[in-house]
Amino acid sequence: MRFFSVLRRLAAGSILAGGLAAATPGQGIATILETKVICREVGKYAGPESIYAINSHGHTTIVKRVTEADRYLGWGTIVQLTNHDLIVAFSGDRDTHICPWGKTQIIRSSDQGKTWSEPRTITNTPLDDRDAGLIQTRTGALVVSWFTSLAFTDERWPAETERYARHAEKVTQEERDEWLGHWVRRSEDGGKTWQKPVRTVSSSPHGPIQLRDGRLLYVGKADGKQGITFDQSTDDGRSWTVIAAIAQPVDLVEPHMVELPGGRLIALFRRELKDPMQQYVMQSESDDGGKTWSAVHTTGVLGYPPHVIPLKNGWLVMVYGLRLKPFSERACVSRDGGKTWDVDHLITLADAPGPDMGYPSSVQLEDGSILTVYYQADHLNEPTCFMSTHWRLN
Repeated sequence: MRFFSVLRRLAAGSILAGGLAAATPGQGIATILETKVICREVGKYAGPESIYAINSHGHTTIVKRVTEADRYLGWGTIVQLTNHDLIVAFSGDRDTHICPWGKTQIIRSSDQGKTWSEPRTITNTPLDDRDAGLIQTRTGALVVSWFTSLAFTDERWPAETERYARHAEKVTQEERDEWLGHWVRRSEDGGKTWQKPVRTVSSSPHGPIQLRDGRLLYVGKADGKQGITFDQSTDDGRSWTVIAAIAQPVDLVEPHMVELPGGRLIALFRRELKDPMQQYVMQSESDDGGKTWSAVHTTGVLGYPPHVIPLKNGWLVMVYGLRLKPFSERACVSRDGGKTWDVDHLITLADAPGPDMGYPSSVQLEDGSILTVYYQADHLNEPTCFMSTHWRLN
């Protein structure tokens, strides 16, 4: 009852913790330049409205073919290359949120996000490939991260386990042992070809970052009881070693990280609690290169999961999804290196028709404006696609 009471107050326009009702770009902090769909994947199989019959040979034939709805896309990351091309990596060619078919795919723009290529698959394991982080290192290599899942066999999702039961029987134990886990792989030719995947302990939606000393650092959720871990690579993503961990609280998931000019590291986390009005973005800091971390504390920003980038003027921009009404993609600014976040002037980047949405990520373009990409349905009762919002801070 408390949850629905909260939603009624939101609909009435009351200002709750985190400034929910105040989050509009019209307050003068930001200007939305354009919001649009950047990637759809059309359906390719015969949908449930198709009509079948038996031909003269006793074989099933399609009398009327009605193609299924568009494919489901989710959980992506954008990166700007040194040649100014943009690439978005994501989990695509899916039936829905939980299915066996997820693949890591990429789209590319060579005109600062005005137009985008068709999606291309770069990873397709025997399991469900989910999330996709992406960075370009100083060597020019691309490093993509993702994790594999057997959720389509999990009894917590009875509809999915029934739907994919026959497929699950075909996935051998050897394939499960070989592929279940967290992964990264590298490309040294701009994404044309990709090296063999290597395992990591950490996993998070947006992957590792590169520090000023050249190391790659990857904060993520580990399997089992290890909590949040920090994987380090000193060889440009070819191998990884855990250098730190945050064992508690156990409700921290889906983090992302940024390095400040002085070397301080800011890690932001999704907080996964039963009470949706307590799911604030949490924060921790490290002043020794990621070896030790401060006590976790709230940012005052309600939503998840975070992605954070430094701007050319020294500010930080965090983007995240709000999966409470009003469903929306949002942004929040810190002007003091993450010490405080401007929760009184939250920015609504785009409204969403429902709660299956979010996981935004951003880059700052050459002209100082910001391009944020995210997944959501374009209209109610449609499968999710990838969209972008081009905006600037005033």
